[in-house]
Amino acid sequence: METNIDEQLLTSARVDINSQIPITTQILRIAVYDEYKAYETYTKIIEKFGLVQPFVNIKEAEAIHYGALIKLMEKYAVEVPVNDWYEKIEIPNTIIECCEMGVAAEINNIAMYNNLLSHVTQDDIKNVLYQLQAASFNNHLPAFRNAVLMHYTSNTNANVNQENMMEKLGEYQVLLDEIMSGNIDENSITKIFSKLNLSMTSGAVFGGAIIALMNNYISKNQNEE
Repeated sequence: METNIDEQLLTSARVDINSQIPITTQILRIAVYDEYKAYETYTKIIEKFGLVQPFVNIKEAEAIHYGALIKLMEKYAVEVPVNDWYEKIEIPNTIIECCEMGVAAEINNIAMYNNLLSHVTQDDIKNVLYQLQAASFNNHLPAFRNAVLMHYTSNTNANVNQENMMEKLGEYQVLLDEIMSGNIDENSITKIFSKLNLSMTSGAVFGGAIIALMNNYISKNQNEE
């Protein structure tokens, strides 16, 4: 099976200014490799759970995304990386866990494009990357966020101690600040959910509260822009 000799760079999702690989090559290969990851992830979720939304629509969008990037790679004579994600990806056991994973992945994707855009000099590449980042921010992330919020707000428990909830929210506010600044990776984001013990009813309430708070942060960020 073919492999990517720059796999470490690709999975880092960040430009390495000290690498001998040209910056434009890094940018395009990193971007398309991440879009491959999203496409294969949502493909496997659909294979496991059926034609469920929002995964069906977002999977189709991811194919359009990597197609746009491949056109740029052809223009700039950049070799397209091997798509080896399918065998690497493990899918959670429930749809709601998949949606939580989607939230984390799309935030990570937005942060990746922030990094790539800081190194782009060509207008056509910059325009495409902005469009792809906007799709994640305005469409994909809200779709997953709303799915998670709907799940937890429909399974709330009125007996949960409100003081405990506020204490929990305080613990994660720093993490949420880091999410919105882009200074956090996908593993850190998923820890938000694992720490909440979402298999329990009280965890569901906290989970819904976190997603609601994230929703407010994103809305605030959009208004500031």
